[in-house]
Amino acid sequence: MKDLIIEMEQYASLHNVPIIEKESITFIMKYIKANKIKNILEIGSAIGYSAILMASTAQDVTVTTIERDDTRYMECLKNVKKCGFEQKINVVFQDALDVNLTDVSYDLIFIDAAKSQSIKFFEKFKYFLKDNGTIITDNLKFHGNVGKSSEIESKNLRSLVGKIENYIEFLKNNPEFETKFYNVGDGLSVSVKKDEKK
Repeated sequence: MKDLIIEMEQYASLHNVPIIEKESITFIMKYIKANKIKNILEIGSAIGYSAILMASTAQDVTVTTIERDDTRYMECLKNVKKCGFEQKINVVFQDALDVNLTDVSYDLIFIDAAKSQSIKFFEKFKYFLKDNGTIITDNLKFHGNVGKSSEIESKNLRSLVGKIENYIEFLKNNPEFETKFYNVGDGLSVSVKKDEKK
């Protein structure tokens, strides 16, 4: 398993595939263990790096992960098979915004896909969260650019960073969730669904 993780890190570096920072995935794995999380939905598989690490936290943890890029999807499938996690990780080849889920609910949803779509992902998938479930989002600092959008010269990057800043405001003002922000890796948010019964 350790060798495969190193191999995946090297592949990601070589092929310019963005994978989660070590500090961030360590934080999430601890969160999964501490909160006895069993089933996870991940938006954005890439090559399966975070899905495999999350699934490895305990024997009864399962992950459904969604990827729309065919090259990354195939690489993810290959890696899941290599570590023998075919029963623990379900890889879905589709754009997450087109995925139709029925009769499923998750303890944890991890958003690590197109940053410009974070609000749409959050709004769509929050309905598949169990009571007191959690949505974690990665890359909220976006390499130190968030909070400095007015200084960014590139129009595309400025627009993307602006969308991440809007997402952070959306999380802060969302009445259904209690969100904490962590200065871990490239910036994480942990949004816990409030108990409606209270």
